[in-house]
Amino acid sequence: MKLPVNLIEHELKVFEEKFKDAAKSHVSMLDRIMRYVVKRKGKQLRPMFVFLSARLCGTVNESTYRAASLVELLHTATLVHDDVVDDAQERRGFFSVYALWKNKASVLVGDYLLAKGLLLSLDNNDFQILKFLSDAVRQMSEGELLQMEKSRSLNLDESVYFEIIKNKTASLLASACAAGAWSVAGDEDQAQRMRAFGEKVGMAFQIKDDLFDYASDDVGKPTGNDIKEKKLTLPLIYTLSHVDKETRRKLIYIIKNENTRKEKVNYIIDVVEKSGGIDYTINKMNEYKSQALQVLHTFPQSEIRTGFEDLVNFVTDRKY
Repeated sequence: MKLPVNLIEHELKVFEEKFKDAAKSHVSMLDRIMRYVVKRKGKQLRPMFVFLSARLCGTVNESTYRAASLVELLHTATLVHDDVVDDAQERRGFFSVYALWKNKASVLVGDYLLAKGLLLSLDNNDFQILKFLSDAVRQMSEGELLQMEKSRSLNLDESVYFEIIKNKTASLLASACAAGAWSVAGDEDQAQRMRAFGEKVGMAFQIKDDLFDYASDDVGKPTGNDIKEKKLTLPLIYTLSHVDKETRRKLIYIIKNENTRKEKVNYIIDVVEKSGGIDYTINKMNEYKSQALQVLHTFPQSEIRTGFEDLVNFVTDRKY
């Protein structure tokens, strides 16, 4: 499944330059770090959601480009801060900012990106777009803290898990879609429909990420990283509530005390598969995907809508 880049190729090319300008600094060290960050950006999924949402609802304009830059600035800021929190030495196969410039610089770079994003919107009176994205940042922080709180007790039910991923992941994608729609139409109904669409896609996106931890034909080679980090994701939450008490106690003991031993992690993965945790999680992911497409289909059929469908399919079918 390919990304529908061809539909917004021009917009993404223009965006590249505008984002570089938005991230520039007059401090040489900061500018050097920002050039490093810009060169190693990922697939730019979130700006793609901004531009496709805008095209679905109208014609891309300068406000749309600012919305896409704001989304990417805020997203990058959260990644830089996350690497500090997680003590992560790598990001997308390269050294992280944290690995190269350490704690203090990383925190300040994240703060700088947040400030640049805020000013980009405020200086251009993009107040509603800023409101969408500021709300997402609040939710992301709450989601991270809720996950930290719950991971200590290893007592997480499905409703809390879904609240965490809605806040941590889905909120930014929801805001990106709402911002894209608002930038071209200024229409509350369209913005809220796109926000709901983005949230459903974001939920499916995170569930897919959580599946990569486990062995399955659908998701490829298992990593076991979440288990090593004592993170309870949906496959494991389902399993813990469906196995017998003795197996549950054993699983929790391994997660707490033996989570770095490969054979023990493989044991957990095996139990999760046999208990139906993988199938259950895939079904939940597909439910969110279906709900997202239902919202999308409230908009008229068009080339852009078809491209959006391809993007949704990419989110759930990707191998990485």
